[in-house]
Amino acid sequence: MKGMVYLVGAGPGDPELLTLKALRALRAAEVVLTDALVSPEILDLIPATAMTIHVGKRCGRISISQAEINRLMVEHANAGRMVVRLKSGDPLVFGRAGEEMEALREAGIPFEVVPGITAALGAAAAAQISLTDRRYASRLVFATAQHAAEKPASDSPALASSESTTVLYMPNDHYSQIADELLRRGMPDDTPCLVVSRACRAEQQFYPTTLRELPEAPGLPSPAVVIVGRVTAHHLQSNGHLGLEVPALQFADCG
Repeated sequence: MKGMVYLVGAGPGDPELLTLKALRALRAAEVVLTDALVSPEILDLIPATAMTIHVGKRCGRISISQAEINRLMVEHANAGRMVVRLKSGDPLVFGRAGEEMEALREAGIPFEVVPGITAALGAAAAAQISLTDRRYASRLVFATAQHAAEKPASDSPALASSESTTVLYMPNDHYSQIADELLRRGMPDDTPCLVVSRACRAEQQFYPTTLRELPEAPGLPSPAVVIVGRVTAHHLQSNGHLGLEVPALQFADCG
């Protein structure tokens, strides 16, 4: 009898932000294939009886291939095991879930996607920023920093809209390239930005800046996002967070 695969979103890091279904899947797992950016507090929820395999892909480092991850999911499911593919954030947002679902379909493996809170939402909540606001931003754009810098301007006109909030995932300290590309697309150089590192974790960090000064931003730990848009300045100012005085979250016992 074939097993089952759950593609589970671990959210931004706080175990209290897991869905109930995600928590149930973790507690029932026999095999967990986990990404590198899943927080230790969430990994602690995996049963001691489960086999945990770290398959995280990190920029610039030797890591397991996507084909090998697909093979492991299929192999363990074919052995009748309950498999959790654990991903930071949401599996369907820059998480290669499309490739994994395709591999599972081709192998005839039943699977279910358990969504999680994606990094942009976790970062905005931690910084008390409304990503949309009828007065300032009627459109929300998610993009990866690398892809945004590689595509010609005509491919992504929404990135430079003054009525948009743009959230750039995986900046990897490429702040100069991000700023250059958004300025080239026509975004004003005084556009406010916020770099958010490890949102919703005890060690979360915030760095407010402008597009002009973004290249000077420090290299904060991953996972990180850059939020660009007018709502960033408005909500940081109104909540008194420009001085980075945001209290660290306390983790509850989710065991």
